[in-house]
Amino acid sequence: MFLSGIADEAGRDIATQIRAHQELDWKHIELRTIGGTCITDVADVTFDGIAQRLSEAGISVSCFASQLANWARPINTDVDIDLAELRRAIPRMQQMGTRFIRCMSYPNSNPPLGEEEWRKQVIERMQTLTDLAASADVVLVHENCHGWASQSAEQTIELLDQVDSPHLKLVFDTGNPICSGQDVWELYRALRDHIVYVHIKDYRRHADGDSENGVTACFPGEGLGYVAEITRDLIESRYTGGFSIEPHIESVIHLDKQASDPQVAYETYIQYGQRFAEILQAVH
Repeated sequence: MFLSGIADEAGRDIATQIRAHQELDWKHIELRTIGGTCITDVADVTFDGIAQRLSEAGISVSCFASQLANWARPINTDVDIDLAELRRAIPRMQQMGTRFIRCMSYPNSNPPLGEEEWRKQVIERMQTLTDLAASADVVLVHENCHGWASQSAEQTIELLDQVDSPHLKLVFDTGNPICSGQDVWELYRALRDHIVYVHIKDYRRHADGDSENGVTACFPGEGLGYVAEITRDLIESRYTGGFSIEPHIESVIHLDKQASDPQVAYETYIQYGQRFAEILQAVH
């Protein structure tokens, strides 16, 4: 079991991201963007420099938070875009000794496909991506965020059953169900046996609905994400994977919400990591 975090919320550059994890005394990091560019898209020379700096710092990469099938790639997106990204990612993951790469499962298009056609195409595409992952012995971890399989536990499990591969597993995000109106605990319990990685987020709900989706990001354990309860239950279930923080308090990368003050974003990330570490220690 280990602690990690999606470090572009601490800072845009790799030096700041490494410094944050050193301050937290964490030996793992989850890479999403460096200087605003996805880790799967940065130039080779840039990637080699990132890999060298992480190696020198003694920090391992727990996951690539890729763009595969994500919120920006609806089902009518050319699947070759995802296949090309995964092909770029695989040698980089192998270079860093990283097995997990985050994905979603294609939001519906506009105009939307019918439910059955959407389901069919998602399963076909995820099978193709999983086959490619399997050929390199890496694992797609599907996040309960955007896409067909994220609509319910039943659909998530159907995707896993249809693809039927150890190279497609789940990353469970404790905050996302709050935003989508799902029952966090119920969803977690239904999916627990398939979870190999966890994202830690938390939200408070607001009756006035002024904030995004009527919720506001908060520190772990202060919201409706059952953060302590899920962490305790996983430990009692002999979970040995990672917990990766994704604060969303000062910056939300996928919404292009940049921190108004980089120092505040950095300090918030550190505080968020420390607070979750306290929760983990209390329930362990």
